[in-house]
Amino acid sequence: MGFAQLRKRLQGREPKTLVLAWGLDAGVLEACRQALDHGFIKEVVVTGPPEQVQKTAEQVHMDLAGFSFHPAATPVEGAAEAVRLIREGRGQVLMKGHLNTSAILRAVVNKETGIRKESLLSHITIVELPSERLALLTDAAMNIKPDLPQKAQILDNAIKFAWSIGLANPKVAVLASVETVNPQMQDTLDAAALTLMGARNQFSKPAIVDGPLAFDNAYSKEAAQHKGINSPVAGQADIFLVPDLTAGNLLYKSLVYVGGLSVAGVIAGAACPIVLTSRADSSAAKLNSIAVACLALDAD
Repeated sequence: MGFAQLRKRLQGREPKTLVLAWGLDAGVLEACRQALDHGFIKEVVVTGPPEQVQKTAEQVHMDLAGFSFHPAATPVEGAAEAVRLIREGRGQVLMKGHLNTSAILRAVVNKETGIRKESLLSHITIVELPSERLALLTDAAMNIKPDLPQKAQILDNAIKFAWSIGLANPKVAVLASVETVNPQMQDTLDAAALTLMGARNQFSKPAIVDGPLAFDNAYSKEAAQHKGINSPVAGQADIFLVPDLTAGNLLYKSLVYVGGLSVAGVIAGAACPIVLTSRADSSAAKLNSIAVACLALDAD
């Protein structure tokens, strides 16, 4: 299943309402317009100064039919208002507009007014591999250097998300720089522990977890065979769990800018999927992200 097939699965399903925080980004507005036209969503509720949102749309000659506005004077206020609308059931998908990621995350995790569901939020990149199937990469954008309990929560978020978009019993590759357990390399010890946790069904949903695996033998069955690695995950991983943000960010950008792969991005662990894209992301990546978030909702 690639992104084209994923979008087809949304046809005929109940469209969602998307809440866009501080919607002063023409690229994000255009992606929302496309999602409306495709029927993934039925309404976009935008927080921010309405006249500035309208001017932003006019710059790209975009029709705002299907959009409504909730005034906000600052990005922080726009983020808080968007989260409030989600919490009160006004929308089902939250999307970051033209504001810092930290601003929207502070609103999401606010203990009194936020929408955090799990103990830890994590970013999930959905990648369409050259074989035209989807795989998840986590965490390449949020958690800088997670310890073992945090990695377990990041992995649990990803496993549940995989199930929600139709990747049942996902195969998880816990990545490290080597594929053997080395007591002097904490990442390999964490990978071994997560593998045992998977074997003992310690995650919210079933998954096949194996690690440590270097990326070459996690991605390529031939590479694993060449190294004599007998793994139920090698060459067929549905989830790639990276050891830290630096490794994840480098891998993500290599896949996009060198490999030319199509991607989408969401934050998991909140009461709803949060669409989080970069301004450098393509319009297709933004649209794919909205589609993935809408599909994930139908599994709740």
